[in-house]
Amino acid sequence: MSASGAAAETPGCGPRVVVVGSGLAGLSAAQRLSDHPVGPHLRVLEATDRAGGRIRSERSFGGVVEMGAHWIHGPSKGNPIFQLAAEYGLLGEKELSEENQLVDTEGHLELPSVSYTSSGGRVSLELVAEVADLFYSLLDQTKQFLHSTNSPVPSVGEFLRMELSHLVTGWTHNPEIRRLKLGLLNSFFNLECCVSGTHSLDLLALVPFGEYTTLPGLDCTFPGGYQGITDRILASLPPDTVIFNKPVKTVHWGGSFPDPECPGQRFPVLVECEDGDSFAAHHVLVTVPLGFLKEHLDTFFEPQLPQEKSEAIRKMGFGTNNKIFLDFEEPFWDPDCEHIQVVWEDASPLEPASELELKDSWVRKLSDFVVLPPFKSAHVLCGFIAGLESEFMETLSDEEVLQALIRVLRRVTGNPLLPAPRGVLRSCWHSAPYTRGSYSYVAVDSTGDDIDLLAQPLLVDGKDPQVLFAGEATHRTFYSTTHGALLSGWREAERLLGHWGPRTEQRPLRS
Repeated sequence: MSASGAAAETPGCGPRVVVVGSGLAGLSAAQRLSDHPVGPHLRVLEATDRAGGRIRSERSFGGVVEMGAHWIHGPSKGNPIFQLAAEYGLLGEKELSEENQLVDTEGHLELPSVSYTSSGGRVSLELVAEVADLFYSLLDQTKQFLHSTNSPVPSVGEFLRMELSHLVTGWTHNPEIRRLKLGLLNSFFNLECCVSGTHSLDLLALVPFGEYTTLPGLDCTFPGGYQGITDRILASLPPDTVIFNKPVKTVHWGGSFPDPECPGQRFPVLVECEDGDSFAAHHVLVTVPLGFLKEHLDTFFEPQLPQEKSEAIRKMGFGTNNKIFLDFEEPFWDPDCEHIQVVWEDASPLEPASELELKDSWVRKLSDFVVLPPFKSAHVLCGFIAGLESEFMETLSDEEVLQALIRVLRRVTGNPLLPAPRGVLRSCWHSAPYTRGSYSYVAVDSTGDDIDLLAQPLLVDGKDPQVLFAGEATHRTFYSTTHGALLSGWREAERLLGHWGPRTEQRPLRS
């Protein structure tokens, strides 16, 4: 027999909820549930030794570096991450300024401060701006196919190449400028792979691509680290709510499981952990990353998920975007430089991918470096790299990565004596066993409906939400973002509160 909402209120054994994962979705759901007068018997099971999930701020090189989530995208009144960060006092005057909140970039990234070529030259900022305008105008055109039943090609990449091939035939530039513009376009393609968390734009479905929604506001960072927000939510939870180093093996649902702590009562859900421990509950909220779900889909649920939900998980995209931090004793860039672009002059988005082995070609996917605000005694570049090249990078040693990047930087700056970085730090999200990548995207052959399918709870008797799902991959318009993750956690908490009975007035955020 399954427990109903009424059964969940058995005296002495209130509604039991187990949250799997203490990323932003899991923590936000736990906070909202623990703040409610119903006061469920709540446990959050975290596989690792830390909370935060793909938000991970580390102190290195004398400052804070973000191994995972980096910016608040669209920091304005409609962004709950921005509002929560402001509530917690985690942002400075610049980040909170009304002026910054009114800027609407429409998802277009700022232009690089300097663009180096693979032959050791520099590209004029005018040419970079011209090519950026072309790229983003074509990217904006993809939105016209939203809800279309007749798209010209399946993927974003194919559409961009189709349009570009028509435009290129009309170019009257000399061969050098033509080659440079194609190299610049290839760099923007690589950068968009990082933004979308995919190996290739050919993997992004064209029709639903425009469903992703950007918010106004000039993207900003947390002066003290992004993890400040998950730390504050964690601190607001009742003691011992989160149990660390407790990876879950299997979620058993639709059953009838006893628990010694509640004699005579049986629970419909049993969460079995890798170490043999188990937790009986009325509801389990699964907030693990989509990459983990994909890898463990056949064993993580017993009984297995309904076929249509399993198919949605298999079809959805989940890629890798990593960062490589380089620590320099002295900067080789100008004081006002914020963003360095690398342009490979022999690369073109209209040509087939390189046939070189990854060990020889992986660095060519890394086309952009962000200059971090200077630390007390260090100057740090943060490079971004996505896709299979990013996953290959994870297999290398720190020294191999450092040597490969200094060779690139010496080549593009034209300075063979450029001092090597003093240190390197990098993320490895694909090889992280409980993550298996960075964030989700809508892949070819999938749609936003698959996101909604993943978000739907498993209902027993048509009304009892025994297994619920949250996380950035379950938000149809804000997938891949922290605000999408936060909202999904709140959504599922509200679903449970509605199941238990009439809603009561929401309590203010605890600081």
